[in-house]
Amino acid sequence: MASRPSIRIARKAHFKAEADFATWLMMAKLGSFDDLPANAQAVLLDYRARLEGMSEAESKVAAVREVYTSYYREMGGLGTAPDLEAAAASATKGAARSPTPRMTPPARLAAPDRPAGRKSVPALLIFAAMVALIVAYTFLKN
Repeated sequence: MASRPSIRIARKAHFKAEADFATWLMMAKLGSFDDLPANAQAVLLDYRARLEGMSEAESKVAAVREVYTSYYREMGGLGTAPDLEAAAASATKGAARSPTPRMTPPARLAAPDRPAGRKSVPALLIFAAMVALIVAYTFLKN
């Protein structure tokens, strides 16, 4: 079983591989294939070659796996790059799970940017206070 630092490196490498592959693919579609680094061009050429024999989704998975493996080694991962789905399944295998889903706490009525100790004043009270001030002002002016 892979150690925790290796899993952390694997997750970072996989996330970066997916993001980079999507970026490279989009740049190639927009006509910037020649501007890509040599390794990106090689991955995309392999991706296009695999498209002839397999579906687009399978070819993408294979390309991302290829990039992920190279990133895993570059980031200091030891041995072969672990399969993240298998690692996640084995990590949750021994974990206790509640049979019912956890309820989310109800949203607070107060705005989140307002301090907790401050309470809102109803609009009707503000309106009544303004009317009282106007009446008092006109009464005292006369």
